[in-house]
Amino acid sequence: MFPGATADRAAASYVVVGAPLDATTTFQPGTRFGPDRIRRFSRTYDDYDHRTETFFSELGVHDAGDVHPWDDVPAYLDHLAAEVRSIVLDDAVPLLVGGEHTITYAGVEATAPDVLVVCDAHLDLREEYDGNRWNHACVTRRALDVVDRVVVVGARTGSPAEWERVADADVEVVAPGDAHGWLDGLDADTFAGESVYCSVDVDGLDPGFAPGTGTMEPFGLSPREVRDLVRTVAPHADGFDVVEVNDRDDGQAAAVAGKLLREFVRHRAAVAG
Repeated sequence: MFPGATADRAAASYVVVGAPLDATTTFQPGTRFGPDRIRRFSRTYDDYDHRTETFFSELGVHDAGDVHPWDDVPAYLDHLAAEVRSIVLDDAVPLLVGGEHTITYAGVEATAPDVLVVCDAHLDLREEYDGNRWNHACVTRRALDVVDRVVVVGARTGSPAEWERVADADVEVVAPGDAHGWLDGLDADTFAGESVYCSVDVDGLDPGFAPGTGTMEPFGLSPREVRDLVRTVAPHADGFDVVEVNDRDDGQAAAVAGKLLREFVRHRAAVAG
C-alpha cells in the first residue's frame, strides 16, 4: 500500500493504481518494479506537511493495488483504461504509478482531458518505433489521438521527424533551460476552461537526481523544477501519473516519484477543498 493511502475505496477522492508494464523498454528494463519501489521509498515521509498544513492520510487516498500486465500491450492498455475509468466515474482522481510511459495512454483515454502536460526528456512523438506503434517512445503521439494539445516540459532529445511534428500548433515544447520561466508565466487563466492530465516521466529529471530509469538523458530538470510543475498543474488536473521508475539505483528515482505524487494530491486538494 502507498503510505498514507488509508481511505476506503468507496469514499476515496484519489485512487492509486500500480501499472507495472515493462514490455517495450528500449534500453534498461525494470519498470515492472516501479510501483513497488515507489511505495517502498515513500515510507519515510512524514504524514504532515507544514507548507499546506495537511495530513496526507486525511486527504482521501486509496491504494487499489496493481493492474498486472500481459504480453498484449494494446489489450492491457484497454483493460487499464477501464479500471481507471471506473475511478473517474466514482468522482475520484486516478494516480497511476508505473511502469513504462506507455501506461499514460490509458490514463489519458480514461480521463479524456483537453491537454496533456508531461515532464519528459524525450519527445515521444514517434509514429512507431521498430514497427511498434505502442512502444513507450510513441506515447505522446498516441495521446494526441485523444487530447487537443500537449505540452512537453524538459524535452531535450528526439528524432528529426519528432522535431518536425513539434512545429504543429497542438504541440508545445519547453526546454529544460526555459522551464523556470514557463512556470513563472503560468496563471489562473493558463488552463481556463480546459481539463488537464499531468504525467511525469522521471527521465525528465537530470539522471544525477533520478538514475533509476530506463533511458537516461543528461542536462535535465531539477527535482524542485518538477515539483513546481506538479504543484502548478495539479489544481487543473483530472489525473496524474509518474512513470519509468526502475530498480537500477538506490531508490532515488522512486523516492522523488513518491514525493511528487504526494505533492500532486496536497496541492489539488487545497483547491478542491
